[in-house]
Amino acid sequence: MIEFVRGDFQDLRDPWERIYKNSDSRLLFSSPSWSELWWKHFGTDSDLHLGAIMENGSAIGLAPLMIKDGILHFIGSDNVCDFLDFPVESGKENVFFDALLEHFTASEIGSIDLTPVLPDSNVRRFLTDRAQERGLTVSCSPDDVTVAMDLPEDLASYLALLSGKQRHEILRKERRLNEEGEIVYRTTEKATREEIDTFLRFFRESREDKNKFLTDEMEVFFRAIIDMAEADNMLQLGILELNKVQVAVTLCFTYQNDMYLYNSGYNPDYRPLSIGVLSKYFCIKSSIENRKRRFDFLKGAEKYKFHLGGNEIQLFRCIINK
Repeated sequence: MIEFVRGDFQDLRDPWERIYKNSDSRLLFSSPSWSELWWKHFGTDSDLHLGAIMENGSAIGLAPLMIKDGILHFIGSDNVCDFLDFPVESGKENVFFDALLEHFTASEIGSIDLTPVLPDSNVRRFLTDRAQERGLTVSCSPDDVTVAMDLPEDLASYLALLSGKQRHEILRKERRLNEEGEIVYRTTEKATREEIDTFLRFFRESREDKNKFLTDEMEVFFRAIIDMAEADNMLQLGILELNKVQVAVTLCFTYQNDMYLYNSGYNPDYRPLSIGVLSKYFCIKSSIENRKRRFDFLKGAEKYKFHLGGNEIQLFRCIINK
C-alpha cells in the first residue's frame, strides 16, 4: 500500500533524518533542521504542506512543500537556500514521484513551482519525466548558476588546475600578505559568540549589498543556522588572522565530505591586501588538507569563484501544471 501522509516537522523528523542521511543526493538545504528553521522564520505567509510517501507503512521519501498563493513550492527560498530537492530513498524514486503526482492531480492545487534545483536533482532526474508521462505540462528553465569543483589530492595539483595568470595572481597575493606579518588561518567546529559576532560584523562591513541583506530578522536566522550546523557537526568557521588580529571569516558547512562556502566577510580596512579572496583560497587549502571531496562556492557567478578554479553549474526552475 502506497499513500501520501501529511504531518508536521515533529511527526516526520525521524524518517526524514533517516532518508536525508542515507541519500546520495545533495540535500544540505532540504534537511529537516534547515527546513524547520526556515519555516519558523519565514513561513508566515504560506501554508505547510509537508508529507511523506509511505510504502507498506514505511516512509520512502519526504515532500518538504508549502502552499503559497495556491501553488506548491519547496519549503525554503532562494536567498538563503542555494538548491532544494526531495529526499527520497535510493531506488524508490519512481514509486515516490508517482505517488506524489497522484496526490497532486487529486488535489485542488493547480501548479507546482520548484526552484532552485540542480541538474542532477531528483526533480530533474525523475519528477519531470514522470509528470510528462502523466500528460502534465512541464517546463524547466535556467534560473541561476552555482559554482563548484572537485578537489585534488594536494595543493600542487590544485594550483595546476588554475590558469597560469590566476595561479600567479593568487600566489602573489599570498606572498604579499605574508610580507605584512604573521598569517594564521584556523578553523573551528565550535564557534564562540565572539567569533560569530565578528563574522556578522565583517559580513555587514565588507559589502553594501550584504549590509542591506542582513536585516535584524536575517541576522537572527543566520545565528540559528550556525547553531544548527554546530549541533549537526556540519559547522566549519574559518578565521584568518594577521598579526593576531582577525581580518576575515568564512562560514562553511560540511556535508557528505563536501565543503560548502555559505558566506564570508572581512574587515574593509584590509581590503588592499586582498583578504577577501585569500580567505577563500585558505579555505580551499584547508579543505584539501582535510581530504574533502568537493568544494562548492554555492549560488552566484562572482568572478573570484572562477579565478579560484570553480566550474559553473546551471540551476533550474521547474513548473508543473495540470
